[in-house]
Amino acid sequence: MRIGIVCYPTFGGSGVLATELGKALADKGHSVHFITYQQPVRLNVFNANIYYHEVRVPTYPLFDYPPYEVALASTMVDVIKNHDLDLLHVHYAIPHASAAYMARQIMLKSGRHVPFITTLHGTDITLVGKDKTYEPVVTFSINESDAITAVSNNLREETFRSFKITKEIEVIYNFVDIKRFSKKPIDAFRQVIAPKSEKIMVHASNFRKVKRVNDVIKIFAEVRKELPAKLLMIGDGPERSATEELAKELGVHDDVRFVGKQEQIEEILLVSDVFVLPSEYESFGLAALEAMAARVPVISTNTGGLPEINIHGETGYTANLGDISAMSKYAVDMLSNEALLSALKEGAYQQALRFDISNIVPLYEKLYSRFCRMDASE
Repeated sequence: MRIGIVCYPTFGGSGVLATELGKALADKGHSVHFITYQQPVRLNVFNANIYYHEVRVPTYPLFDYPPYEVALASTMVDVIKNHDLDLLHVHYAIPHASAAYMARQIMLKSGRHVPFITTLHGTDITLVGKDKTYEPVVTFSINESDAITAVSNNLREETFRSFKITKEIEVIYNFVDIKRFSKKPIDAFRQVIAPKSEKIMVHASNFRKVKRVNDVIKIFAEVRKELPAKLLMIGDGPERSATEELAKELGVHDDVRFVGKQEQIEEILLVSDVFVLPSEYESFGLAALEAMAARVPVISTNTGGLPEINIHGETGYTANLGDISAMSKYAVDMLSNEALLSALKEGAYQQALRFDISNIVPLYEKLYSRFCRMDASE
């Protein structure tokens, strides 16, 4: 199959999922064409079946805001025509689904129906899509999609609650490539982080308010009262400076490392003991799943799609939103009991195996095969 993948090229979950999916499809012999405004951060390997098409947006004094959606639709049409694509798979509804609809309509004029599949990832539904400025277009373009998928049951239900969706939404979970996390932990790396054999806690996110990164610091401060530990904060974003200030106020700044954005996150996870994700909402929780793949149990909130992957008492623990006390206690219990920690690490890994890329990619291939090469009359 010849597949066009449209995504945001950043460190966000939707872009990571789309890029890893495209790479896996290319490994299986499909021609994959990434269409976006810059090369995706995870598109870091050469594969003869992978193509990258940059969306260029000309700037004119007439426009205060460059018309990216129009440029994107035009680029889609160009790639479809020049590379004879079978379908488009757009990740994150805004503005990718509406641009794909426009591209499909343009192609219909030349007698070709090029189907597009929209995958919903979370904030395109729970936050941005609900804005009255965007809602009518989001609803229309989702309903016009030839197929709709969501990355969790929770997100599927939230979409039906928030929008007047007239089509079925299929759940195809996010995935993780277990092989990425099969390396041996680097003992020297852990020694540098925890020279006195302290336990290592870790968090990874885009440091937005919804991630509640201040709660991570508060949890860690409570844990530090009970046992020696270090905290690694992976990522960057608008809440970072406030989080660093809080670490200083609580007297734990010397034990917290802010390591910024990391492409090779597996090397950090492999030397970590507990992953902390106290988010206000996660449609799925891809960062938590990656931690599990590295045999790192998770302490998370019980919101959104998180309980679908983090099973309380088996892969880690869940708690109510903002319950610092409960999450701190769970962390102390785990880190002070080697037998419990070992059992939870194994449980986390076994759960991650269910979401391995080898189990999920065939679901997308099966979905694609339903729509490939439809005539315009259909």
